[in-house]
Amino acid sequence: MSPGSDQNAARQREMALAWFVQRRDASWNDAQEDAFQQWLAADRRHGQMYARCQLQWARLDDLPQELVMRMRRQLEHDERLAQPSGTPVKPDRPIPAPPPARPRQPARAAGPRGHRVLWPLLAAASIAALVVCIGWRFWQHDQDRPVFVQSFSTERGQQRDIPLPDGTRLRLDTATRIEVTYYRHRRQARLLDGQALFAVQADARRPFQVLAGPLRVTVVGTRFSVRHTPGIPGSDGVQVAVEQGKVDVGRPGAQTDSAMHGRASVLLVAGQQVTSDPQGVLGKVGSVPATGIAPWSAQRVSFVDVPLRQAIAEFERYGRTGMLVRDPAVAALRLSGTFDPMDPATLRRALPRVLPVRLRQTGNVTELLPAQ
Repeated sequence: MSPGSDQNAARQREMALAWFVQRRDASWNDAQEDAFQQWLAADRRHGQMYARCQLQWARLDDLPQELVMRMRRQLEHDERLAQPSGTPVKPDRPIPAPPPARPRQPARAAGPRGHRVLWPLLAAASIAALVVCIGWRFWQHDQDRPVFVQSFSTERGQQRDIPLPDGTRLRLDTATRIEVTYYRHRRQARLLDGQALFAVQADARRPFQVLAGPLRVTVVGTRFSVRHTPGIPGSDGVQVAVEQGKVDVGRPGAQTDSAMHGRASVLLVAGQQVTSDPQGVLGKVGSVPATGIAPWSAQRVSFVDVPLRQAIAEFERYGRTGMLVRDPAVAALRLSGTFDPMDPATLRRALPRVLPVRLRQTGNVTELLPAQ
């Protein structure tokens, strides 16, 4: 396209915007409408460019109302500033009309001339800037609009398998709450409480993110587990364990440390796990235990040198144990082993054999006391 053609197209766009501005004014009359129709008839491209203005303005209806009102207020402000010098600033001032069409020169006759063109074209420039802004905001709004939203949960003592629309599968442990939201270019799951096993369908164009407390876990396609139990003493941080693939773990905005010397963000590979404190400070990266990344999915809970009070609290996630510990020394005893979380009776029978404790039954409550 030649420079002359570019300039001509730019003039036509400006004129289309000028007409668009004027036609929206309350003082628009029949004579102006006749001139506008002559302008449309002079060149088929005029109608195409005018239609573009209408389309961009119509897109305002799809944007949040607060954003629309803010844009329109800005446009009204720009329109008042664009009025010729010396003209009183009145929000309801009529827009000057284009003069009647000249015989045999419909294209020239359709547009304002001289100083009278200044205000409409400046207003048109404001509209043009708004159209660009609308296009960008509309694109952003479209990208941020969820295409799938669903919340899932399990009751105490319940586990649940959940297929997602993209082929990803979740397995939720007992007393777990999770919110899943898919966007056009990313997938997100927010683990509010509990623990879940993720088998993520690979999609390089839409990474999968898990938000758990202060941490964000980002993957493309892998199998991993995340635990976030803020209400369990001693287990109130976040734990991430990887079975397949790689996952990035850290606070949003933190720099990944693939060498794992830092603790702001780490890249885990298969067979590794990491735990954070409630503030998101990462601990040392370790190996996944022999029981796997999610022994609970096979109805097992494993303890390695954990305080007895923490072990009992874990059992309580699955159901009422009926066990009570009042003595701080008993609560601090360390327990190791693998148990069925749905069978607290077996745990009660095993405790006196593995720890220096005795049981005292009072009704439905079993109190753990120091062995005598």
